[in-house]
This record gives sequence, C-alpha cells and structure tokens, in this order.
Amino acid sequence: MSLHPSFGKNSNIQKKRNVLKRHQRIDILKEKGTWSEDKDSIYRLPKTKNEA
Repeated sequence: MSLHPSFGKNSNIQKKRNVLKRHQRIDILKEKGTWSEDKDSIYRLPKTKNEA
C-alpha cells in the first residue's frame, strides 16, 4: 500500500503559521501599547499579524 501524494515527501518543511496563541497575541499587543493588564480582557482580542 502506498501513501497518498498529499502527505508530501519531506516532513521537515515547516509552514508559516497563520494563527497565534493567546499569549503570543497579548505580547504583540503589549509591544504596540494597545493592551493593558488592568483594563483589557484576555477574551475577544483584536487580530494581529504574525511577523515571525
């Protein structure tokens, strides 16, 4: 039995992630100065771009 071609030949290639985890988004917002721990909630965070 052979593998389907969609699995790819080289699994070492890592794609750029579109989605950031919550703590990563908070870190980006802190750097921009648009989030503060005392006023803002950790839920419903604005969208941020992944610059990495």
